[in-house]
Amino acid sequence: MPPSTPSGPPSRPNDPAGQSLPWPVPEPADVLHYSYLWSREHDAGQQEGTKDRPVVVVVARIASSDLTELLVAPVTHSRPTSGEGVELPQAIKRRLGLDDARSWIVTTEMNRFVWPGPDVRPAPREETPLYGCIPATLYEALRAEIVRNATANKMRLPRRTD
Repeated sequence: MPPSTPSGPPSRPNDPAGQSLPWPVPEPADVLHYSYLWSREHDAGQQEGTKDRPVVVVVARIASSDLTELLVAPVTHSRPTSGEGVELPQAIKRRLGLDDARSWIVTTEMNRFVWPGPDVRPAPREETPLYGCIPATLYEALRAEIVRNATANKMRLPRRTD
């Protein structure tokens, strides 16, 4: 799915503080705070993620005139098997305001949802879910590894409920 540029930001109906906040539609390479549902959690019957975490927007596409669909890849501290993740460099983690522990962006599974969706959360100490974005070179490496894994049928895409 090619990335797209939506014409304008949607309005999030309710944030945790009960205010209406306009959150711009994310673009590929943006890093968001999100309640990610792992495929193993989905396989165990869960419909909600158990932990809010950073995710990288891989694809943002207009699904209809008023709906934008996102595909996001999770960031984890657990080192994935070789070829199943891209390490997030410390300098980028610092710029995004993330912790100092080593982290990887997983390239074998993603969540798909309509923006903004009920599982998007404000980033810690922020009023927006956006941490920032990863550089184009890292995004291209991430995208290439995701394509390799999808081509090899190693991609998992748990179905999210609204």
